[in-house]
Amino acid sequence: MLILKKLTQTEPLRIALLILFTALFCAQAQAVPADHLALKYDNPATDWEKEALPLGNGRLGVMVFGGVDEETITLNESTLWSGAPYDWNSAAGKEFLPKIRELVLAEKFHEAGELTKKLQGAYSQSYLPLGNLRIKFLNQGKPSNYQRSLDITDAVAEVEYQENGHKHSRKMFVSYPDQVFVMELQTDDPQGMSFEISLDSLLEHKLSRAENGDFLMSGHAPIHVAPSYQQVENPIIQRDDKRGTGMRFCTRIRVQHDGGEITVEDKKIVAKDCRSVTLLLACDTSFNGFVKLPDGEGIDETIQPLRDLDIASEFDNDVLLKRHQAYYGNLFNRVAIDLGGHERRDMLMPERLQAATEGADDPDLAALLFQYGRYLLIASSRPGEQPANLQGLWNDKMRPPWSSNYTVNINTEMNYWLAEPANLSELHEPLLTMIEELAVTGQRTAEVTYGMDGWCAHHNVDLWRLSCPVGNFGEGDPVWANWQMGGAWLCQHLWEHYQFTGDRDFLREKAYPVMKGAAEFLLDYLVEDQDGHLVTIPSTSPENKFLWQGQHESVSMASTSDMEITWDLFSNLIEASELLDIDQEFREQLIAKREKLYPLKISKRGTLQEWYQDFEEADPHHRHISHLFALHPGRQISPTTTPELAAAARKTLETRGDDGTGWSLAWKINFWARLHDGDHAHRLLTRLLRPTGIKDTKYDGGGGVYLNLLDAHPPFQIDGNFGATSGICEMLVQSHLKTEDGAVLVELLPALPQAWPNGQVTGLRLRGGAEIDLEWKNGKLTACVLKSPQTPIEVKYGGKSIKVDAIDGIIQLNGELARVSPE
Repeated sequence: MLILKKLTQTEPLRIALLILFTALFCAQAQAVPADHLALKYDNPATDWEKEALPLGNGRLGVMVFGGVDEETITLNESTLWSGAPYDWNSAAGKEFLPKIRELVLAEKFHEAGELTKKLQGAYSQSYLPLGNLRIKFLNQGKPSNYQRSLDITDAVAEVEYQENGHKHSRKMFVSYPDQVFVMELQTDDPQGMSFEISLDSLLEHKLSRAENGDFLMSGHAPIHVAPSYQQVENPIIQRDDKRGTGMRFCTRIRVQHDGGEITVEDKKIVAKDCRSVTLLLACDTSFNGFVKLPDGEGIDETIQPLRDLDIASEFDNDVLLKRHQAYYGNLFNRVAIDLGGHERRDMLMPERLQAATEGADDPDLAALLFQYGRYLLIASSRPGEQPANLQGLWNDKMRPPWSSNYTVNINTEMNYWLAEPANLSELHEPLLTMIEELAVTGQRTAEVTYGMDGWCAHHNVDLWRLSCPVGNFGEGDPVWANWQMGGAWLCQHLWEHYQFTGDRDFLREKAYPVMKGAAEFLLDYLVEDQDGHLVTIPSTSPENKFLWQGQHESVSMASTSDMEITWDLFSNLIEASELLDIDQEFREQLIAKREKLYPLKISKRGTLQEWYQDFEEADPHHRHISHLFALHPGRQISPTTTPELAAAARKTLETRGDDGTGWSLAWKINFWARLHDGDHAHRLLTRLLRPTGIKDTKYDGGGGVYLNLLDAHPPFQIDGNFGATSGICEMLVQSHLKTEDGAVLVELLPALPQAWPNGQVTGLRLRGGAEIDLEWKNGKLTACVLKSPQTPIEVKYGGKSIKVDAIDGIIQLNGELARVSPE
C-alpha cells in the first residue's frame, strides 16, 4: 500500500489503484469476531500513564483521554528522537583493558570496577513526544451516561455520553493503510456542536494555516536531551554548530464536516454548529536513516503528510474504517484464545481488576491480557518502522523514564518474545533490522573501545544505534553501563525468526553474517582463567551486585549470564553453519571454544550461581534474574534435559520471591512455565494483574498494571505486557527443545494451571514452521490440530509422544495421541 503511494504518478491513478486494492484486501481479510474484547470505563482519563488509552499503527501513536469539556490526544511518531549520528565511543578505553583484567584475576574487584568506567562513552538520546491535539468544546451542558472504551478486536476507541438529552459520540483509530489518525465526532442535537481544535508541543514549534485550509504544526527536536537520571545544568540543548538542530517534524490536520461551518485560523480551527465532523491528522519527520544528520541530510518532512491527507480524504469514514479493520484484523485475528469465564466482560476495567485482586475467578481477564499484548505490538511495531521501545510507541515527557530508549539487557528482547509464537512474525522485522544496523555502529565500538574484531552492543540503544558502554565517559555504574553482551543476546532474535519461519534466505543473507560478527567479538573478548576455562573479563550480572570484603561490587569475571548468552550464540551459529553447509572451520572453532566455557554451577544454597564464585548477593530479591537466561529465553536448562540445573533454577526463583517490577513478574511467568509449573506461573500472572495505584512510583517493586492495562514497572514500561503474552504462550505450548535426532520437540499444555480447566487456543506458531490449535476440558487435552510443519516434529503430551513429518492433522483425544490424515 505504501509502495503504491510512492510509485503512482497521478492522483486519479493512485486513488483508483487504492480503491481496487482495498476491495480485494477487505474481501480476503478475516471477519472481525462478533465477541469483542474491550476495556471499558465510565469516566474520562485524568492521567496519561495510568488511564489514557493507546492507539497506533507502528509509526503514529496517540493516547486518548476522552474528556468532555476538553478532549486531549497526545501524539507520537516513532522516529522523533533527540540527537543525531555521532561517535560516542571512548577512544582511550582499550588502553585500560589489560589492567582491568589483571585486577579482576587478582580479585581486586573494587579497583577493577573503578577502572572499568574508563571504557564508557555517552548516554543514549531520548524518544520524544510530538505534541497534543486538543479539542475544547463550547457551550457544554452537564454530561450523563458517560462511556469510554478501547475495543482491541478492531483497534477503535470510542467515547459516548448524553448532554441536554442529546447523544454525543467520538470514534477514533489510527489507520495503517492510510497512515492517518481519524476522529469522527457526531451528535444528534439539531443545534449541532461547537468546539475549537488546537495543537501544541513541548518541542520548539510554530503553527500555521496552509493555502488549502489545512492546519499545520512544524518544529524540531533538540540536538541533545540528557537522561532524566542525569543531573546537569542544561539537560536540553536545541542545536549545535556541527550538527544543526535535531529531528524536524510536521503535523497536518484536515477537517471535514456535515452542517455548520469550519473556520481555520492561524492558531486554531473553529467548528460551529456541526452535526458531524471528521478530523484527519498526518505527520512525518526528517529522519533519513541512522547515519544521516536529521537536519542537514534529512528528508522533507512536509511532503508525506500532505500526500496522506489527500489520499485519505478520498474515502468516506466507513471505507476508512473498513480499510483499517481489514489490515489490523489480518494480524489480530490469526490467534483466538478462550479460557472460559466470560461473565465479567461487561464490567468496567477498574472494578474488574479490583475484583480479580480480591480473588474473583476471572480466567477471561488473562485471555484479555494475552490479546492486549498482541494488540500493543501491532500498534507499536510494523515492518519498515522503528522497534517498540521501553514505552512501545507512546511518551508524553521531554525527559522520559530511562529516555524511553531500547534497554537491551532484557527489556527490548522481552518486547519481542511474543512476536513469533503469537503469530505476528512480520512485526519482528523492525527489531531484526535494528540489529543489522547496530552491527554497523557496534563494529566501531568493538574496534575503538576494545581493539577487537566483530561487533558488540551494551546496555542502551537509541534511534542512532548507540552501541558503546553508556555512562557519560565515567559517570555510570558499571553494573549496568559496562555490560557488553547486548549484541550477543539480540542475535538470539535472528535465530528465533529463522526457527519459526524456516526462511533460509533470511538465515543465509541477514542473520548468519550478523550472528557471526557478534561471535567474533566474543571470541576476542574471552580469555583463559587459571584453570583453562574461557571467561569474560570484565563481567557483570545486569544491574545486580555481590558482596566482597564488606562492599557492594559489580565487576568480576564469567558472570553466569555472560556464559549462558555466549553458549546460546555459539550453539545457534553451529547449527546455522550446519544447515547452510558453510564455514566448517569457523564452526569447529566455535565447538571447541564452547567446550571450554566456564561451566554453570550450583551454589551452597542450592540456587544457580550468579557469578563465577559463590558470592553473597547484595540484594537477594533483585528484579533482574539474568543468570536464568539459560532457562528462558535460552534452552540450555530444562527439566527435560538438565534436571539438576532446572532444580537449581527453581530454587533461585523461590529465593528471589514472587514480587517485583512489572516486567520482572512477566519474566518469572516465562520461567515457571519452562519449569512446567503452571500454578506458580498463574500466581505470578495474577500478581501482574493487580491494579497499581495512581500515586505509586516504585522503581524496584510493586509492579502490576494501571487501569488502562499498561504494565507498571512502575512507572510505565510496555515490556511487562509483551512478556505476559509470551508467558501465556509458554504455558500452553513449548517448542524450544529438540530430540536427539534433531526433531523439534513440541510439548502440549506443559504448564496448564488448575485455574484454566477448560479452554482452547487457535493459531499459535511453533519452531519448525508449524501452526497449532489446542482444546482441553477438565484439565485434559481433548484436541490438537497441527498445521504445515516444515521440519520433523515430535509432539509430546502426558508422557507419550508421536513423530510428524509433513502432514496436517494430529488429533489427540482422552490422553491418547493418534495420527489422523489431513481433512
